[in-house]
Amino acid sequence: MTALPWLDPDKLWFPAPQDALTDPDGLLAIGGDLSPERLEAAYRRGIFPWFSEDQPILWWSPDPRCVLIPGEVHISRRLRRRLNQSPYTITIDRDFNGVIRACGQTRAEGTWITSDMESAYRRLHRRGIAHSFEAWNSAGELVAGLYGVSIGRCFFGESMFTLETDASKIVFVHVANQLASWGYTIMDCQVENNHLLSLGARCISRQQFLSILEKGIDQSPGQSRWILDWHWPSGGIG
Repeated sequence: MTALPWLDPDKLWFPAPQDALTDPDGLLAIGGDLSPERLEAAYRRGIFPWFSEDQPILWWSPDPRCVLIPGEVHISRRLRRRLNQSPYTITIDRDFNGVIRACGQTRAEGTWITSDMESAYRRLHRRGIAHSFEAWNSAGELVAGLYGVSIGRCFFGESMFTLETDASKIVFVHVANQLASWGYTIMDCQVENNHLLSLGARCISRQQFLSILEKGIDQSPGQSRWILDWHWPSGGIG
């Protein structure tokens, strides 16, 4: 493995994303800290942290990159039927702490959402940079959610969870359409998986991803407040 740069916690610097390793794909740097300033600087450069409890902070910029163009979310016939049933109440930022906690607790294979990561993203949420989308069932229970980071007109999805069938897909549809209605250019999904691909996500080159970021990251957001104003049409579609 090529030697990786260790980041100085007292110096806000990252190597160029193009310097990331190909094996493991996208590993760029080690160390630094999880301060709000460093996290925002990382996202602006297409870089994100991902590490386990027993590892130092690892920073990544994979190639290719899994993304969703918000207006291109795919809704299968089965998912349309579920959306038509309106089984959940969808909200924004009602329970950010509950969402990030559940994302860390519901992964059978273990989690990279360490206690330090939780604290770091809660700080971002208090600054109005990190946001959550939630699904609540008829009993008022939180059954699915997604959280991520918003800068300019770019949204960086971090993690999602679900406790009921299709609940996370329904949240994802609301996230994508809400972002599209606000004029967001991209929703970063980081690394591909079948769940994301089934919802319309696709892989693009790192260079394409960075070009999209460059155009959207400093644009004024298309909304003044994070309040859900997109809703699945009454009576459904299709």
